[in-house]
Amino acid sequence: MQSDRTANEIAHSNAVREMFSGIAGRYDLLNHVLSANIDKRWRRLVRQDLAEILANEKAIVLDVACGTGDLSIELKSHAKARVLGTDFCRPMLDLANEKTQKLTLGVPYIEADAMQLSFADESFDAVTIAFGLRNLSNFKDGLAELRRILKPGGKLVVLE
Repeated sequence: MQSDRTANEIAHSNAVREMFSGIAGRYDLLNHVLSANIDKRWRRLVRQDLAEILANEKAIVLDVACGTGDLSIELKSHAKARVLGTDFCRPMLDLANEKTQKLTLGVPYIEADAMQLSFADESFDAVTIAFGLRNLSNFKDGLAELRRILKPGGKLVVLE
């Protein structure tokens, strides 16, 4: 809960949100260049790891800290499952929406803080977080929050 977070954790979250708001327009280019495009392969591997869940039209998958939507798009482009994305940085979500609409994939994006998600316990068949865990103000509490929203027997995939 927000009230359980320390002042340092809240300040960290605010700084991360501000940083990503400032680089949102250049984020994809930076990500691809700095990783020598290996990030695209890693996303494909996540999708392949979740193939069985993604093939289930009744499954729901949440991509946390989705940024500009690259993993959400990779997942949904090969899925019968419902895929949603969340991020706490509105400029990143705006870019994710633009990219997803161009591809007509229908991924809903929700502005949300990974440390305090407004989803019920045990809501998702799979939860992903790619290059986001490192930015959480408290990774242990963040992992606990991701576990909270994951159904029993569900799958958490962390790409760092």
